[in-house]
Amino acid sequence: MGEMMGTQLGVIGALFLSVASSVSIVICNKALMTNLAFPFATTLTSWHLMVTYCTLHVALRFNLFENKPMDTKTVVLFGILNGVSIGLLNLSLGFNSIGFYQMTKLAVIPFTVLLETLFLKKQFSRKIKLSLLVLLFGVGIASVTDLQLNVLGTVLSLLAIATTCVGQILTNTIQKRLNATSTQLLYQSAPFQAAILFVSGPVVDQCLTNRNVFAHKYSPLVLTFIILSCLISVSVNFSTFLVIGKTSPVTYQVLGHLKTCLVLGFGYTLLHDPFTSRNIVGILVAILGMGLYSYFCTHENKKKQSADTLSGQMKDKETTPFLSGKNMGDKDSDEAKKSLV
Repeated sequence: MGEMMGTQLGVIGALFLSVASSVSIVICNKALMTNLAFPFATTLTSWHLMVTYCTLHVALRFNLFENKPMDTKTVVLFGILNGVSIGLLNLSLGFNSIGFYQMTKLAVIPFTVLLETLFLKKQFSRKIKLSLLVLLFGVGIASVTDLQLNVLGTVLSLLAIATTCVGQILTNTIQKRLNATSTQLLYQSAPFQAAILFVSGPVVDQCLTNRNVFAHKYSPLVLTFIILSCLISVSVNFSTFLVIGKTSPVTYQVLGHLKTCLVLGFGYTLLHDPFTSRNIVGILVAILGMGLYSYFCTHENKKKQSADTLSGQMKDKETTPFLSGKNMGDKDSDEAKKSLV
């Protein structure tokens, strides 16, 4: 019971850290890109990963976690896949309307459910699927506006969905298969994610903004916000791996939509973004969907744990009479021998 309570507290802590750090970095980056005119998102992400790796390397030197050697090929391919996923998401945003980009993000959940069902034989109950449908409907109302389609943007969005789903499923699978912690996997893969984005980032940003990231004028205020963004990113990257490892890729995506709702709320409160009754209705529906998802997941996990406990007790009951009978038989045999003597 104590171990179960500790696990639940660990999951809650991971979820809270993920939400707090993600909302913080969105607000920081929005100020950096909108108010300070620094639009180089992909290159900034490569700096995030570099700082994350350096921070984890220092933590390793102080023995704050134990390094776990992993297969180089697996880690390299995993790191490159995640780096490509980030680049494709940014390109999708650049070549699509905001509404279509939001639809791309919404599509990650059903695609993840489909992939886990087909390839990992994971079962999702009808109630779970219904709660996810309510959630997606609410986020769609709150965040999706115009839908403008184009061939290149659609292809980029499909590739972004595929790489994001596979990357998040692998994050969960690799941690469980290798019995590795989120910190260990992040430490091993971060250099390769950073490398692929450091090389491709300036090219992607040049393509999207027609500006050179290295020719940008870096004022002290811009540098301050970049440093702040990089520091917050350490918590974001760590909590991402932590949440996916402790829960599932689908739960992480649900959490991501909670962040979207919170960002919309903070944007209206702190940054005075336009906010309509449609946004409010959408956020409320999305929160209902998240509540249903959490309730059904918790209820099904309790049923599964109860079934496992009952199964263990039945095995004990099946084993006990056999042993008792054997002992009774031995005892009767001894008494019979004594009577014969």
